[in-house]
Amino acid sequence: MTTSTSEQQSLLDARYQDGSAPRVSQWSPILESLLAHHSVRKYLPKALPGGTLELLVAAAQSAATSSNLQTWSVVAIEDPARKAMFAGLCNNQKHVADCPLFLIWLADLGRAACLGQERDAVIDAIDYSDIFLASIVDAALAAQNAVATAESLGLGSVYIGGIRNHIETVAAELKLPPMVTPVFGLCIGYPDPTETASVKPRLPQAAVLHHDVYSWPQQKPAIEAYDKTLKAYFDGQGMQTGGWTKSVISRLRGIEQLTGREGLKASFRKFGFKMK
Repeated sequence: MTTSTSEQQSLLDARYQDGSAPRVSQWSPILESLLAHHSVRKYLPKALPGGTLELLVAAAQSAATSSNLQTWSVVAIEDPARKAMFAGLCNNQKHVADCPLFLIWLADLGRAACLGQERDAVIDAIDYSDIFLASIVDAALAAQNAVATAESLGLGSVYIGGIRNHIETVAAELKLPPMVTPVFGLCIGYPDPTETASVKPRLPQAAVLHHDVYSWPQQKPAIEAYDKTLKAYFDGQGMQTGGWTKSVISRLRGIEQLTGREGLKASFRKFGFKMK
């Protein structure tokens, strides 16, 4: 069904919720889907149609990948007991156990390492930080393609950074070989219509869009306005919280906020990533 210009503008306005949204000039179904994105943490006890997982992976593999190295993999978790176990490792996030499909995305240099070893080839570049970073970017791009596809099919999703809280335990549970690491999890399923979550406003474009050179001063008024916008949003959700600035500072206050992830560099080295 074709949306009217006013409906399209409403979707744009909802993403900012402060009157700063750009005016509609062009439109497409994918734009409509992306603007409607919000995290889903409550799922119906309904299985996904056969072939859904494979379709999501096909979409993920259609994402850009650095030098066509394809340095990512994904592990699908559907067994209820396994999902419950991973939920416990992710600070008891109930939606990890409740969603019909839990995906754990991996930065995977192990595949390339095996190719080199089997051919007795020198691949010293694999030990450098740029390649490690590229593998994480590859995983993120692939996962976002999967999310966009899932939402186009009427499914909901939420990323789970908590998979890194106990990264070595997760890696052991997945039987990961050297040079493969979990990056994040992803819940997929049918949204429960009783969930009250809605589109969350983002920073005004004046805070993130720069022309020719980066500017901190231009961001300040936009951030001040956003503090009020986000507080109003959370008030409407029945959540008493401060603005965005307070949230950022609180989240980055100390290593206790990292909930076990402060040792990731050491874990990555244990996994065989040298990151020169």
